[in-house]
Amino acid sequence: MRWWPCIAYAAVLAVLFVFLPGLAQAPAAAPALDALIEAIVASNLAPATADHPGGLAAAAYFAGQIRFFNYGLADQTAKRAITPDSLFNVASVRKVFEATLVALGTLRGELGLDDAVSKYVPELHGDYISRVTIGELVTHTSGLLLATDHPPWPDESYSRAEFISMLNAWTPHAGEQPGKQRIYTHAGYVLLQLALERRYGRPIGELIESRILKPLGMNSTLVPERGPDNRAVMSAEFMQRVVQGYSDQGMAIGPPGNQQSYYVFTGTGQMFSTARDLAIFMAACLDGEVADPQLHEALQMTQREMFHVSQVYGQAMAWENIDVDGVGVVDKPGGLNNASAYIGLVPARKVGVLLLANRAEFPHEIARYRVLPALSRIAGADR
Repeated sequence: MRWWPCIAYAAVLAVLFVFLPGLAQAPAAAPALDALIEAIVASNLAPATADHPGGLAAAAYFAGQIRFFNYGLADQTAKRAITPDSLFNVASVRKVFEATLVALGTLRGELGLDDAVSKYVPELHGDYISRVTIGELVTHTSGLLLATDHPPWPDESYSRAEFISMLNAWTPHAGEQPGKQRIYTHAGYVLLQLALERRYGRPIGELIESRILKPLGMNSTLVPERGPDNRAVMSAEFMQRVVQGYSDQGMAIGPPGNQQSYYVFTGTGQMFSTARDLAIFMAACLDGEVADPQLHEALQMTQREMFHVSQVYGQAMAWENIDVDGVGVVDKPGGLNNASAYIGLVPARKVGVLLLANRAEFPHEIARYRVLPALSRIAGADR
């Protein structure tokens, strides 16, 4: 995955020597440190946005401060610029919020990771699905892999009843068992959403808002319903801030607020948020400035490895754990054919980076393998 051109990294190193010739011996003065962080982010992210459709809203968390970086356009036709308050489809980054709901539920004694999902969705009676647990869904170890999870993508959409029928009929590949392998599954999180709604008797959007967003003071994040034109149903004020989505080749895909799903029941669309709002969440994950101690612990709990995949890779609750040359990265990418999103953390150094792009296939690996390690080295030298 470490394919990013060496010239970008060379630029970072050059900046290091300009601003911090004695990096290992002493911390830089604040203005130089700010300039250095900006140079690291810009030298890596700006080339990835040049000559491409749409734009990027990014944020870096370092030394207890959030810095915002904006590139390109929210709408090419209207020539509307990206800002920290532009509203993006965050795709599968939504999963870390549902994982936080699960962690909160376990800490409050409301549900258990070992609970069979059929405890909350009793329509599930298939031989395989009846053995799958909440913990296996939240860590992608259930073994589920439906047609809606991978190409070739199906042409049809599925009602809740049809989804349940698919789950009851599911049989795994030879040797696969619940909890014994890591297989990334969107369907597993759709089922997890349904289980959470059944457990609490409330829509998933309300659960996320009341249990996570409001306590953290996140006012521009929502899980809207889909309208008849597959647009998110939101206020006019929000709709004015929504970006236009583009393919990686520059074609506009859907109107602003476009939502996509293979499921035609409520709660299965995408979450929308801003860089400013997600930066609050990122900071809470790293520094724990959270009034509710159980929410603080839940955010920490979701980041811990629960399934060991390889020497350098592990699976947490939605988050992924990656060893990047000795730097412990905890991150979650997400993407659609018209949107890309990423949050990456280095908890040991209290460093984080988030990316929101209104185009497909934005190379989030830049943050994982370049920006986060570079910021982490500075944070380590500054102690």
